[in-house]
Amino acid sequence: MALIAVLATTLSACSEGRTLRVCADPNNLPFSNAAGEGFENRIAELVARDLGAKVRYTWWAQRRGFVRNTLRAGACDLVAGVPSSYELVQTTRPYYRSTYVFAYRGGRGLHLRSFDDPALRTLKIGVPLLGDDYANAPPAHALARRGIVGNLRGYSVYGDYREPNPPARIMDALAAGEIDVAVVWGPLAGWWAREHRVPLEIVPVEPQVDLPFFPMVYDISMGVRRGDATLRAEVDEVLRRRRAEIDAILDRYGVPRVETPRVASAP
Repeated sequence: MALIAVLATTLSACSEGRTLRVCADPNNLPFSNAAGEGFENRIAELVARDLGAKVRYTWWAQRRGFVRNTLRAGACDLVAGVPSSYELVQTTRPYYRSTYVFAYRGGRGLHLRSFDDPALRTLKIGVPLLGDDYANAPPAHALARRGIVGNLRGYSVYGDYREPNPPARIMDALAAGEIDVAVVWGPLAGWWAREHRVPLEIVPVEPQVDLPFFPMVYDISMGVRRGDATLRAEVDEVLRRRRAEIDAILDRYGVPRVETPRVASAP
């Protein structure tokens, strides 16, 4: 009877299966959405399958307080797509490295590569604004350091959350001709350049680290609660084992990747 009880308990546990609890934004393509269409959705599902688990999401807009209200509140155990240096979580090994890019409409004779290109002084340039207080992202600092201020237009990465994928408004403005250039995070640009009918060029910015210290390139990891060494080690192994499949997912979404950052020389 004891053996039967043990077997019954084991089968029950197996039938329930393991759950990987993930917190993500339900309205933020190409990263994630509630329909599971983002590349972070795909990678989270890949990790879960490797662990013999199913993903269960807690949806929360990725705005100020996201980690406090989700991971730290115990609503989930894993978040995807955080900078590897992110202090609010314990990060896994990086699974990609991307960069801010220049995005502009093709066929206009532009060949932007560097923040030092003189053409930037006369073009209408869209830049992302971070947070509720509209803080400047690194590209705005790099342009301001060169005296390029009056021709900048800011687009909040929070935007109007009643609309689909609010961070994408800067790419909509570019496609509509409201701005000449957008200096945006590469994964956002790569995806929306494919989705818009207007041909768009996507070029990684130079330098990769502007002085005094404005990184344009970031390693991206997953994050677990601080102290959850077991899950971190498990996810680390999956990210290592599934590297080729993760790269294939990133390719399908047009995510630009770069190698080790190069630091600008002093002017």
